[in-house]
Amino acid sequence: MKAWRIHEVGEPKEALQLMDVPDPGAGPGRLVVRVAAAPANFPDVLLCRGQYQLKPELPFTPGVELAGTVVAVGEGVTRFAVGDRIIGNPEFPFGGFAELAVVPEEDAYRAPASLDDAEASALSIGYQTSWFALHRRTQLRAGETLLVHAAAGGVGSAAVQLGKAAGATVIGVVGGAEKADYCRALGADVVVDRHREDFVDVVKDVTAGRGADVIYDPVGGDSYNRSTKCIAFEGRILVIGFAGGTIPQPALNHALIKNYSIIGLHWGLYRQYNRAAIEACHEELCRLADDGAITPLISERLSLDDVADGVARLGDGHTVGRLVFQP
Repeated sequence: MKAWRIHEVGEPKEALQLMDVPDPGAGPGRLVVRVAAAPANFPDVLLCRGQYQLKPELPFTPGVELAGTVVAVGEGVTRFAVGDRIIGNPEFPFGGFAELAVVPEEDAYRAPASLDDAEASALSIGYQTSWFALHRRTQLRAGETLLVHAAAGGVGSAAVQLGKAAGATVIGVVGGAEKADYCRALGADVVVDRHREDFVDVVKDVTAGRGADVIYDPVGGDSYNRSTKCIAFEGRILVIGFAGGTIPQPALNHALIKNYSIIGLHWGLYRQYNRAAIEACHEELCRLADDGAITPLISERLSLDDVADGVARLGDGHTVGRLVFQP
């Protein structure tokens, strides 16, 4: 099969090499999946650079989520059979940027028929992260105002759609006119281009000075610091990540005097501590997709040959929306 492999870590264009490698086998509890679609995710950039929290033994194929068809099952597999269409999180060294990948049975889920392969492949990490943030770590309610930073990115775009599905007024913050157009297409009620406007002023204007009830922050740094200027009384700031490169140092006295909560989310921990919650979340996401309430918006559908370039552009911040590779 053809697969992108990393033999030495570095920037994506240098680290990734497309080559012919032996087809993987189905070990105990594993599925071999013919990849139909695999999105680019920021963890793939970090894997190339050797900066991800998981450091697979070299060489390996990145690609942390996919959609595809099961072509072989290992001993002990009971939930899936050859021919099933699934989405899932592959296991290194056989990640998703290849013609075939290996997925542990516990990390595989049914693919909803309402979504095509590219859309289904993007229903995993970003939507799970945003659902857990908005509905488990806090409880977003209809009529509340949700502010989403990096609203044209992988997790941010999912948060916009899930916020709308929950009945919230959604304000999306993006950088640039193209990303603003994408955010509007996702369904955001208000879009702020941070290159041209101050989101603090916009939030105060939209909410008549009250502030946002929930702020979804995968950026950190100054985005977090300024979010504290427009958080509502009894509001909740969700700390999702630090894509901006700077981890903020919250002033806890400020949280005290304004009565707001700072809530962290590490979605991956649920795979360790509560897989039943992940299964329940997936079923709810499938229901929302089948009802037409959410549909991953794919900005680029690329070939397998385009992986190195697409992952590099993602790492450099030169992409809009979700990039999906389809072998």
